[in-house]
Amino acid sequence: MPPKFFPTRGHLLVCQGPNCQARGSRLLHQALWNYLERTSLAYYKRGGTVRLTESGCLGACSYGPTLCVYRERRGHLEEGWYAAVDVPLAAKIALAVHEEAELPQERRYGPEKGG
Repeated sequence: MPPKFFPTRGHLLVCQGPNCQARGSRLLHQALWNYLERTSLAYYKRGGTVRLTESGCLGACSYGPTLCVYRERRGHLEEGWYAAVDVPLAAKIALAVHEEAELPQERRYGPEKGG
């Protein structure tokens, strides 16, 4: 029997490198996980579409906690990179992914910054 496949609209990665952990990335990941659970946005919940993963260093060590998001949008891979992420911003990003809306520009950096 094959594993169960859960369709998703996007994947959020929260950095767990040592500098981001010193700036609260473990707590951010847990709080975001709780938010996804509570709001049923987690990919394995009925109607949920967002995946969340802890990642290794994302390379913006002095600006953590950092988060990146990947999703397919308008026929191409869209990525969003965020610095100094707090729970309200992480929740906005997750909701935008779920609703297939524009990603927030607040504290965004890097490729496809959108402006």
